[in-house]
Amino acid sequence: MSPLHICLLFSSALFCIGLVGALARSNTILVLLGIELMLNAANINFIAFWRYGPNHADGTGIIFVLFSIAVAAAEAAVGLALVIAIYRHRQTIRLQEANTLKG
Repeated sequence: MSPLHICLLFSSALFCIGLVGALARSNTILVLLGIELMLNAANINFIAFWRYGPNHADGTGIIFVLFSIAVAAAEAAVGLALVIAIYRHRQTIRLQEANTLKG
């Protein structure tokens, strides 16, 4: 088995764990952690295809990963701000009880 296949299997396992964590949990923080795991799996794919691709001299894979990390940081900041706002309003972070977006 080639190193690319190993990286892709690891990435797909990590993505599946994140997907199950995001879909099966009712806690908002754990859902955000599942989404972060899925983004990390995508980053591993970017790096694996960059490293084992035909042109790994240019830094396109690293540039994609840096942009993805920036998006993940922004997603985490906005997501946690929403969790704090919902907690202040509803006194809970369960997703089932935060079903309305009225002001």
